[in-house]
Amino acid sequence: MSENMIQSTGEPESAAQPGLTQPGAGAGDLENHLGGEDARNYRRYERDIIAPHVGNSMLEIGSGLGDFSAQFHPRLARLVLSDSDPYCVEQLAKRYPGDPSVEVMQLTLPAEIPLAEPVDTVVAMNVLEHIADDVAALRCLARVTTPGGRIVIWVPGYQQLYGDFDRKVGHFRRYTPKTLGDAVTAAGLSIDVLKPINLLGGIAWWLAVRRGGASYPNPRLVRLYDRLVVPTTRLIERFVRPPFGQTVFCVARVPERPGA
Repeated sequence: MSENMIQSTGEPESAAQPGLTQPGAGAGDLENHLGGEDARNYRRYERDIIAPHVGNSMLEIGSGLGDFSAQFHPRLARLVLSDSDPYCVEQLAKRYPGDPSVEVMQLTLPAEIPLAEPVDTVVAMNVLEHIADDVAALRCLARVTTPGGRIVIWVPGYQQLYGDFDRKVGHFRRYTPKTLGDAVTAAGLSIDVLKPINLLGGIAWWLAVRRGGASYPNPRLVRLYDRLVVPTTRLIERFVRPPFGQTVFCVARVPERPGA
């Protein structure tokens, strides 16, 4: 859970919890490690939205400490984990010692991705907003995805929610369905799913950032949000497609080869 509830000033409380983040982590390093045990419902919410789009082999971009992808590991024939942070890469390797189904690499996009064989699914959670040339990054991902495979994208939504937290963690932008769709199609991909999600999270984020001037996650509010708001959000989204949300979710498809 990277951005659901935040506090107004000071260092992130989570940075003081052993094992949650790398030693001496700065603001930009914290994003993928927030929540943890305090956000179990939110992690399941993420998993349940993404799971129907995951095949047999998966490359995760921005794996952090590997908590999200660990939910998929038992069902995958192959899992490739990546992060730009050397500490995270080290911890990911320690998490799966001697497991032949898991590969770990250090990676900063856009770049050529050294995979011996393509994967049928790429998952990029809270990644594209950190990359100046997001179209180039998507093209790099497409080159290591099998024809007909999927690139699953989860990004922060709506520039109206952009605040101090976004600046501190290095966000170039927040997305709308249109701006994310434009980037996906410019990269030569087609769109299976494209929609805003987490309406209540968007409202809470607007109140905290735009009205409250907050800048860092507050673990106490994260726990409250996770217990009360996430289940309500899930119930609402079973019946209503949100017109707005904290997140924009996309499943992009890599084109089939001609004649396939």
